[in-house]
This record gives sequence, structure tokens and C-alpha cells, in this order.
Amino acid sequence: MAWAMVIIAGFLETGFAVCLKLSHGFTRPWPVVGFALFGAGSFGLLSWALRSLQVGPAYAVWTGIGAAGTAVYGMAWLGDTVSVLKIVSIGLVLAGVVGLQLSGIDH
Repeated sequence: MAWAMVIIAGFLETGFAVCLKLSHGFTRPWPVVGFALFGAGSFGLLSWALRSLQVGPAYAVWTGIGAAGTAVYGMAWLGDTVSVLKIVSIGLVLAGVVGLQLSGIDH
């Protein structure tokens, strides 16, 4: 259950990053409200999950989902440039997150 909360929190992190962009320096009210709601939800769920998870792997999953999700969203809907290097880099971020998660497994 804690891992599900981390994953949801990661997607909420994508939401608050996108809303931050759309707020144009906190000058547009609805994206600012979205930023606050997504941010509170993301940090709240991550905080809850960290009661039972190791901080390193959980934080890596949270930031990895947020970074990759934000990059993909930007390329798909905000007009960010798309390149092979960006896509490979997103894959590397996700591979690093998986590797860090696997390194924490007790054998």
C-alpha cells in the first residue's frame, strides 16, 4: 500500500510541476490553486508512505516519476522539444529508479 501511495504522489508531483509552469510566475490563479493542491497531496502521500519505507528508494521513485512525467507531459502538451536524447534520458532516469529500488531488496 505504501508503494502505491509513492506512485500516486509521483504523478501528483507531475501535476504540481505542470501547474507551476502554467501559473506564469504565480500570476494565474487557477494554476496556482492546482499547484497548491497537487503539491499538498504529493508531499502528504510521500510523507505517509515514508512511515514504512526506506527514504532513498521511495524518494527516488517519487522524483523519478515526477521528473519523467513532467518531461513527457511537456513534450506531449506544452510544446517542449522532442529528441531522441530526451527520450533516452527519461529511460535512464527510470532505469536508475528501478536500480535503486532493486538495491534495497533484502536477500
